[in-house]
Amino acid sequence: MTKKFSFVNIIFFVVFGVLTGVLWAYLCPIPLIPGAVHFRTFAFIIVVIGYLFGPVTGFFAGYIGTICWALLSGNFIPLHSPLADGITVGLSAALPALIHLRNGKKDLLELTANKGKFIAVSLFWSILFGILMILTTSISLSYFTGLEYTYCVIWIGIADVVPIALTPFVVLLLAKRMKNIRNIVPYI
Repeated sequence: MTKKFSFVNIIFFVVFGVLTGVLWAYLCPIPLIPGAVHFRTFAFIIVVIGYLFGPVTGFFAGYIGTICWALLSGNFIPLHSPLADGITVGLSAALPALIHLRNGKKDLLELTANKGKFIAVSLFWSILFGILMILTTSISLSYFTGLEYTYCVIWIGIADVVPIALTPFVVLLLAKRMKNIRNIVPYI
């Protein structure tokens, strides 16, 4: 099966990205660093999208979601939001599924058949890439806002890592329900 961008894929990128941004802006009201970081109750959603609809869709959901959230919540920081934050959040959504799928298991049901193994592996990759996202985003946030790097790491870590730990459980919940969508939406 060849991977390609289609109009349907681009629509999914935009819809999932805007949905993520709206969820983050309006349903995550606890600011941890006012004007820069809030507790992302739905931080797991982009990683779940990466697993369910493919790493590329996960990346764009994370990137577009970050930009939408920043604009809607008034937390847009020029250069930081579109470059460091958007790209690293997108990568933290795409890479867990991409790494997990590299062994040739393209079917989500096959991937989740062994629930214990799936939970352990998904949790490992999701948290690892979440931590890498936090470390790199904190450099940029520290540079552009003047906040101390360690301060940024701690608060972004609290904001994102705890919810990201929900990823494998949400994927398992949705995987069986998504099997019919595979015929409609190409896995990219």
